[in-house]
Amino acid sequence: MPKHTGFLEYERQDPSKRPVKERIRDFREFEILLDERDLEIQAERCMNCGIPFCHTVGCPVFNRIPDWNVLVSRGKWKMALELLHSTNNFPEITGRLCPAPCEPACTLSINQPAVTIKQIELQLVEKGWKEGWIEPEPAQSRSSRKVAVIGSGPAGLAAAQQLARSGHEVVVFEKADRPGGLLRYGIPDFKMEKWVIDRRIEQMQQEGVIFENGVDAGTDLSVRYMKRSFDAIIITAGARVQRDIDIQGREIENIHFAMDYLVQQNKIVAGDRVAKEQLVSASNKHVVVIGGGDTGADCVGTARRQGAKSITQIEILPKPPVERSEYNAWYTWPNVLRTSSSHEEGCDRLWSISTKAFSGNGRIEKLNCAKLKWSDEELNGRRTFEEIPDSGFELKADLVLLALGFVHVEHGSLITEFNLETDERKNIRVDPDYMTSVPGVFAAGDCVTGASLIVRSIYQGREAAAGVDRYLNSL
Repeated sequence: MPKHTGFLEYERQDPSKRPVKERIRDFREFEILLDERDLEIQAERCMNCGIPFCHTVGCPVFNRIPDWNVLVSRGKWKMALELLHSTNNFPEITGRLCPAPCEPACTLSINQPAVTIKQIELQLVEKGWKEGWIEPEPAQSRSSRKVAVIGSGPAGLAAAQQLARSGHEVVVFEKADRPGGLLRYGIPDFKMEKWVIDRRIEQMQQEGVIFENGVDAGTDLSVRYMKRSFDAIIITAGARVQRDIDIQGREIENIHFAMDYLVQQNKIVAGDRVAKEQLVSASNKHVVVIGGGDTGADCVGTARRQGAKSITQIEILPKPPVERSEYNAWYTWPNVLRTSSSHEEGCDRLWSISTKAFSGNGRIEKLNCAKLKWSDEELNGRRTFEEIPDSGFELKADLVLLALGFVHVEHGSLITEFNLETDERKNIRVDPDYMTSVPGVFAAGDCVTGASLIVRSIYQGREAAAGVDRYLNSL
């Protein structure tokens, strides 16, 4: 630890952002990287504490955060990068998109702003790309085993890279026209431009991974064919079934799932053409986003860039407190009010709101809503609410986006024809090696856990790859 008093002498410094009026005119990333010396100073704030909760509790992929913080603070960037890559295949993705549960678990955050772990991770890997330290790592020898990876989101990509580096022949099947899954089509470019994915895909191709895009495994490729052609199969299909809302007027036009809306805009940014009659745009519209999570915030930022007349985001849950409550202890995830970059760009936020009905003459014109009162007491582990009498009101809307989260993996031919067991939440059931109920068929990521963090999917992809490798070596 080069400076024992760094956490006392230096304040947390977050990256600056492009001005709102400038950044809402395009879909490019807007955060500005810190100066390298400033970042080294930020790393010096790490206390290198005896029990690093950031690593053991906060990070789902168990990044060795204090170790690479020390190395960065000493200017040993390349060594720090090797340590970072030992647990995380894609830190340039998590460094941009992860909500960083490591930071509220930082010991310093007990009574001070946490170490800027996420920013250090991002700039560490970006320096690696800039300096040419990140190169393909092909296997020294090849096995005769073939593995199919179905889905190219974070779990699928991590599994594919690990297995290719272990010497196996890996083919990734992606039903979209480009690899990346929801990393490519679900995350707006203003949060992560897609050259970030392409750069890694190129590295993986040089390591021997084969990508077959535009192939819907289970439909274009039969389950019988895949069983016959591959020694092992990993399903990393995500949790793509979006939660709907069953109320009067749901069939009215211009009510869309958030992910359908975001995917279309990402395709436009990528240069794809969208037919005019299929185009969903917020331009000059009153937009209502139902759902207060990250996907809802992504819709807010996208609608703002498309030129929405007004944007309102409504959430059924009560407004979180500004600071942790006494029941929300340090190192656990803080249930506090979060204001994203999209909210900073302009949006009305309403809390404790129930949507009762949609109405309009063929197309959405307004929402009928009511205010809720939440109880402080819990029933069966959950807080309850009741509608406030005579609290009904209307919201004008020309476009409604449903950002209500995801339910579970799609129960199509992959589930039915493989005859896979599912759990009570309709996710794929796996054993500790991530093998499903069918020998040789594995699963990882959101199709196992339900919708979760990118970093957790990367971890599961790595663990599933290790399980596949053990299985193949036992054959």
